[in-house]
Amino acid sequence: WSIVDARVWKAQIGYLARHFRVITFDGRGCGRSDRPLDPAAYTDDQFAADAVAVLDAAEVERAVLVGFSRGASYAVHAAASAPDRVAGIVAIAPACRFDGPSDHELALWESPQHGQDGWSTYNRPFWLSGGYPAFVEFFFRQVFPEPHSTQQIEDCVEWALENDPAVVAATTDARLSRRGAVNPPIEPASAHVRCPVTVLHGTDDRVGPVAVGRRLAELTGGSLITVEGSGHGVLARDPVLINTELRRFVEQIWPPAAVRSTWTRAGRREPRVLYLSSPIGLGHARRDLAIARALRTLRSDVRIEWLAQHPVTRVLADAGETIHPGSAWLANESAHIEAEALDHDLHAFQAIRRMDEILINNFMVFDDVVADGRYDLVVGDEAWDVDYFLHENPDRKRFAYAWFTDFVGWLPMPDGGEREAALTTDYNAEMLEQRARFRRLRDRSIFVGQPDDIVDASFGPGLPEIRAWTEANYDFAGYVGAPVPAAPEDRDRLRAAFGYRPDERVCLVSVGGTGVGEALLRRVLEAVPLARRLAPDLRFVVITGPRIDAGRLPSPDGAELMGYRSDLVEHIAACDVAVVQGGLSTCMELTAAGRGFVYVPLRHHFEQNFHVRARLDRYRAGVCLDYAGACDPEALVGTLLSILGQPTCSAPVEPDGAVTAAGLLADLL
Repeated sequence: WSIVDARVWKAQIGYLARHFRVITFDGRGCGRSDRPLDPAAYTDDQFAADAVAVLDAAEVERAVLVGFSRGASYAVHAAASAPDRVAGIVAIAPACRFDGPSDHELALWESPQHGQDGWSTYNRPFWLSGGYPAFVEFFFRQVFPEPHSTQQIEDCVEWALENDPAVVAATTDARLSRRGAVNPPIEPASAHVRCPVTVLHGTDDRVGPVAVGRRLAELTGGSLITVEGSGHGVLARDPVLINTELRRFVEQIWPPAAVRSTWTRAGRREPRVLYLSSPIGLGHARRDLAIARALRTLRSDVRIEWLAQHPVTRVLADAGETIHPGSAWLANESAHIEAEALDHDLHAFQAIRRMDEILINNFMVFDDVVADGRYDLVVGDEAWDVDYFLHENPDRKRFAYAWFTDFVGWLPMPDGGEREAALTTDYNAEMLEQRARFRRLRDRSIFVGQPDDIVDASFGPGLPEIRAWTEANYDFAGYVGAPVPAAPEDRDRLRAAFGYRPDERVCLVSVGGTGVGEALLRRVLEAVPLARRLAPDLRFVVITGPRIDAGRLPSPDGAELMGYRSDLVEHIAACDVAVVQGGLSTCMELTAAGRGFVYVPLRHHFEQNFHVRARLDRYRAGVCLDYAGACDPEALVGTLLSILGQPTCSAPVEPDGAVTAAGLLADLL
């Protein structure tokens, strides 16, 4: 229905386009297509003709048509009128009419209603007199009746509000054959459908009952798949099912090419591990390499492959690791995070919510990889896509599975108000429900740290305390990071290798593996002249990382800029003081090295502001400076110089976390 445009297919396109050619288009009345006001422009046969015109324009002879809701009617009419162009139909939650509108239905649509709420908002005068937004809010809550559907509802409401109520009213006039429109019946068209048909329909569809899908399957001689407990928006709420069923249907029509493979008896196979390392920053990659190396010490026969994306792949390549070729299919999470950030401000919770299109794409890549790979163990270090969709689709698990994280619990930022508090509570509640329902799904849940590193907070009103729940549900590895050379002789050797003079002190500046930290780098570089006037022996070494071009940044006297360095921990060991973002890994590596540092959490980044800060406070490490202070050269330099040369009093960082974590993984092999 033209109330939303082709973005409604965002959970399908990435996966299907790896296997087939995929074409979507905005139906007339929405998106970037024309928006006539004449209802006669929106009848089912007009939409069917549009579909064929799109095939002509794309030079496609035959296609499988996939129709959602009213789109199922358009697909049936296209198959009836152009049978040589339609190879098959998949009808998702079809909203077809098998008879004309009743007088009661027409009265509800045409006549002004009193006390409008619920389905009475499906009313032409109400829409045209300012009530359309209220209808949209109600309607999409009916489309997605499943719990924890906040993101899907928000998406569709946003898209629907981009439309003109008069246009949407014209599409409904067409469906009801009003104002000069004559909508053709579907039953005669169904009788002319000769191609294969599959209907998928949720049993809790509150827009069109499952009986509609059953009737369409009968009329077309098609198959029916009912989705127990799912609502109308099944393509968005159950995308793994929809994607795999679409692929299966198309491959029945166009079988894939024959493949040759080798199968090895279980007793002769080496243990195989697929390792997933989060690309949001490079700390995950450094700790995961430490764990992988420790695992190989315990199990010399283990074979580890990595499913990863830039910039993690650069770290892995430098370390000589094996990167699975399927990694090339992953959508880049770092690019999304960078696009969400502005001037050292990253609303991490909302950014991850809006990353749903990327997460489903990447889960489908993972699902294809493990289907072909015969892995004994999958390790996910904050692989949110895999963990979420495995819990939603537990039948996809065919391996032992271990999950790593260094924080537990989404937390609202104070200025997010009641809405953000409700959203984080809802996300936490969904996670708790998943874990309670499918405890068997994770064979290990491993917290990178100790129980005292967990924030003293609740998952939300009516939900458990985070620390108590985590202690009951996780194993604890202690902190895991890249080994930091901490002995004095190591430091002297590194300083000589880096060309540092004995009479100079070095300030390391680093902002991690994404491009989000560029604003902070600029603030530090602006403060370098002042710092050098007050401390002439201070040398700045600025490491921009793999996704920030050092050539775009100013280069004041006394500052040396360099891009990605695989030896970052050695620079940490060699420096005297540092300025960094609030990311956990770099801060903990500085803590392990015994260095004083200033850390500037990203604004609205709940993990850096709450979880990381709580842990650093426990270790008595670092000085936190807000971004407003970092933007003031005097405040930044004053804070930096106040800790330069001062003895650090941080608590020691446990040195054997990687070995402990590897032991927990080895048990699963």
